[in-house]
Amino acid sequence: MNHPDTPPQPPTLKRVLGLTTGILLTAGMMIGSGVFKKIVPMAQTGLSEWWIIAAWVGAGLITMFGAFTLAGLSNLTEESGGVYEYLRLSFGHFVSFIFGWTDFTIMGCASVAALGFIFAQTVNVFIPLGNPFQTLEHLSVGDIIFPFADGGIKLLAIAAIVLLTWINYRGVQNGGLVNNVVTSAKIIGILFLIVLGLSYAPVTVTNVPEVNPSSGLHGAALLSAVLTAMLSAFWAYDGWSNVTFITGELKNPKRNIPIAIISGVAIAMLLYVLVNIAYMNVLSLDALRAVNQSSIGAAVVAETLLGKAGQSLIVVLIMISVFGSLNGIILAHARIYFRMAQEKFFFQKVATVHPVYRTPSVALIYTMVWSCILVLSGTFDRLTNMVIFAGFLFYSLIALALFKMKRNGTIREKVTGYPFIPAVIMLFSFALLINTVITEPVESLIGLSLVLSGILFYVYFKRKNK
Repeated sequence: MNHPDTPPQPPTLKRVLGLTTGILLTAGMMIGSGVFKKIVPMAQTGLSEWWIIAAWVGAGLITMFGAFTLAGLSNLTEESGGVYEYLRLSFGHFVSFIFGWTDFTIMGCASVAALGFIFAQTVNVFIPLGNPFQTLEHLSVGDIIFPFADGGIKLLAIAAIVLLTWINYRGVQNGGLVNNVVTSAKIIGILFLIVLGLSYAPVTVTNVPEVNPSSGLHGAALLSAVLTAMLSAFWAYDGWSNVTFITGELKNPKRNIPIAIISGVAIAMLLYVLVNIAYMNVLSLDALRAVNQSSIGAAVVAETLLGKAGQSLIVVLIMISVFGSLNGIILAHARIYFRMAQEKFFFQKVATVHPVYRTPSVALIYTMVWSCILVLSGTFDRLTNMVIFAGFLFYSLIALALFKMKRNGTIREKVTGYPFIPAVIMLFSFALLINTVITEPVESLIGLSLVLSGILFYVYFKRKNK
């Protein structure tokens, strides 16, 4: 019983999410839009079928290596924040703040924006949304950002983000339940698409010369094309680390976090490889390359399989899938900013826990507002490439953190694949970043600028703390 003079304790987050929800959250946050949309830009790299599948497998293996690395680091803490907390405990507040700030400005909120955008795009297939700002759509910021283009799509994307923020605001169990139902439905739907696609018998054309597996690409050009294709694949795998952000609300996190990450990545990798084989069994690469960038590759495949009715069914599946992934991303990333505020390295109100719903309510609102601004800022592919570029800036630091904490004895438990796996993560991250700077200079420059802007805010929060 509290002493009458003791001030009441502020409300805290509740550990109410179990292992099944953890696994489905990991898989659900990954299985969103990329599995349906990224086959088109990958086909346009000029790679053959086998190299595209190799890109999916390679990206899946690198993601699994990252999962093993995070599983090792999950022994460090049971607090919310995940990667933010691992970096703080390993390198201090500066590195963890730059990660958290980058997640807020790019990785987390841009993921929310991109998923909201693709959700609205799929609705637009059924109901043309038009553009209420058509007379303003030519206005731009530096001929890069056209905030009034695709006005109807952007308005619906913002509406979806606001709705799901409200659901998660009212309790983490609400968000977890939505995730479990939607993730189960989309896994069943993707399996249905795989079965249809693999059983499809395309028209056989005789006397066609055998295609070289590299489609004529060799040396540096082949390597660059494979890395560019993997950049697209990594968007589909993005979200694998997000379950660590809700550590403070997951039961028995030191046991359940590693199982959830590794199981979720394994489910997504298997589905991705099989469904892309199915896509390329139904349509040739030439047909996929001809698909407009604004169209959804999976919907074109579904129309070939089942006609307009089949296309409609798949578009509904895409809508459900993206909606579920959007829900999971909103649920998870707000916990990073909540933890930053608890450490007094973010706006202090963001550390607020709702007294009734026991959720990081203000952090959810901050996430919603910045995500909606990013919806207005760019196209789907520009946003996703910024997310992946920024993410790999920190994956190498995560691997380095594991090396440090193993060497100083902080982590004594056995880590699968150590030290080979974290070394591969660091080398691959460096190679992908260099290739992205060369092939996507605008997105890289925007992403790097937003990362570096965190230095100014770090100085501000540090002085405020003093």
